[in-house]
Amino acid sequence: MKKEKVNHLLTNHAKRILGMLAFFLVCHQGMAQTTFVLDVETGAAFKGPYNEIRVPGNGGTTFDVFGPGFTTNPKWFYRLRAGITLNERHTITGLFAPLTIESVSNGNPGQPISFQGTTFENTRDLKVQYTFNSYRLTYRYNFIRKEKLLIGAGITAKIRDASIILDNGQAKAERANVGPVPLINLYVNWLPTKRFGLLLEGDGLALPPFTEGRAFDIFGGIHLPFTDQLSLKAGYRVLEGGVNIESNYNFNWINFASVGVTWGL
Repeated sequence: MKKEKVNHLLTNHAKRILGMLAFFLVCHQGMAQTTFVLDVETGAAFKGPYNEIRVPGNGGTTFDVFGPGFTTNPKWFYRLRAGITLNERHTITGLFAPLTIESVSNGNPGQPISFQGTTFENTRDLKVQYTFNSYRLTYRYNFIRKEKLLIGAGITAKIRDASIILDNGQAKAERANVGPVPLINLYVNWLPTKRFGLLLEGDGLALPPFTEGRAFDIFGGIHLPFTDQLSLKAGYRVLEGGVNIESNYNFNWINFASVGVTWGL
């Protein structure tokens, strides 16, 4: 898919998500017991145990950019989430989560790599740029709402803006993909004390069979409320998943050391 077409599709999808979120935010003033929520998260993204790539899925060369032949340095990341909670039960949020990670071969790849119809010889260093931007609209219902425990579940409409670029200075090729992904959302916040809590939240779904396609984005850590409106969080996030289809094979695991601030009004 050409880059101009990818950008056009992404812009249209992003406008739909932002438009739906804006509708709920415009209604904020007229709704009883409505809370505006802003969540900012940042930290370091670093490689997991694998990022296996084969393009096309039925004819390319399989290689792992998180494997021994490549170096992948930690990368700073950020995520922005905004939304509303209605009557302490219904939460609607929009998320923007960009991510780009680069890997460079240590010396030369061990074998020639056929990728997107282009052959990259094993006589030159290879740089791989992996982008996985995410736009999401989530609805969650908080079905357990107590003083020390909040548990909710819902659905997430995700738009995946992904690309893989290979470049060895002599040849260059790109595989880009933009498309919707439905996910299940889960949220658990337990506050054993007034100023300390444990937090588990995320989106995920696996298609049958499990190896055909899956996506998981899960955060687990501590939650530190400072006031009724402001709290901090810190912990570990994992992004894992991929797809195995005729045109593309890619399964990856990316780790995140995360800190964040949540503000409610």
